[in-house]
Amino acid sequence: MAQPPPPAKTVQESVSDGEAVKEGYAYTDGKVATSGEAIHVMEVPVIDLGLLASSPSAAGELFKLRLALASWGCFQAINHGMSGSFLSKVHELMGQFFALPMEEKQKYASPADDMEGYGIQMRLLLIISPKDQRKLDVWPRKPESFRERVQEYSVKLRAIVGVVVEAISLSLNLEENCFLDQVGEQGKMYARFNYYPRCPRPDLVYGLKPHADGSTMTILLPDEEVLGLQFLKGDQWMSVSTIPEAVLINIGDIMEIMSNGILKSPMHRVVTNATSDRISVAVFCCPEEENEIGPAEGLINEDTPRLYKKIFYS
Repeated sequence: MAQPPPPAKTVQESVSDGEAVKEGYAYTDGKVATSGEAIHVMEVPVIDLGLLASSPSAAGELFKLRLALASWGCFQAINHGMSGSFLSKVHELMGQFFALPMEEKQKYASPADDMEGYGIQMRLLLIISPKDQRKLDVWPRKPESFRERVQEYSVKLRAIVGVVVEAISLSLNLEENCFLDQVGEQGKMYARFNYYPRCPRPDLVYGLKPHADGSTMTILLPDEEVLGLQFLKGDQWMSVSTIPEAVLINIGDIMEIMSNGILKSPMHRVVTNATSDRISVAVFCCPEEENEIGPAEGLINEDTPRLYKKIFYS
């Protein structure tokens, strides 16, 4: 009887074995701008979440927030309620997981009919909130503190989402709960734990191809040591610098729809690096399923007609 073919190597295994970039991973439609090239570095606006509440500085910070999201679609969030040591521990856990033997990681492999779990592209995708939506059979048990730490992280991010969504409504001169009433308070939060191995041909390989997020917003815990995220500004790709202890927040298509196009869901991509691995975690914050999403009525008038139809999120 013929033996089945061996399982395909992951990119991590191929890199470790010193192999060349496989054809299926190479981008052949043009040259990929890499993190090592002379590309503009983007100074992302910084928003102090602590000032968005009722404080003498709230109006000024709300103005900065609207300007950041209308111009860039993203901002660096500081004073968000998570300590630097806590964020470092989350990042360390990711590194420890990806460093596990492949046999251990494969215990949490994505089923054939589901995206959740660990995949061949070296990403671990999990629903981290609401708690009753989690599929714990693909939640790693190693490192031992993984589940506890991710649970704590999800609670902290849920609070940040509420603060930011309310602040965005206020920045557009709408009622505080205008957008939160549309997306709900218990929408799913998907965490994608990313491992981008060093790549011998970063000019041919993307970490992630150009795209915009379909979420309400996305919260990124970046790799502070290795740059890779780039946003499209006009016709120029710009590399994003990091700020210690900050998280990067970009809005998604849902927020662009609710703002009637005032705020922009940005195009972005991830490039690879020839000499360094890169690790990050992106959390996609989505509306509750079956909620009706559409432009806020307070943003529609004769001068600014409706740009988007209402949709039912699913």
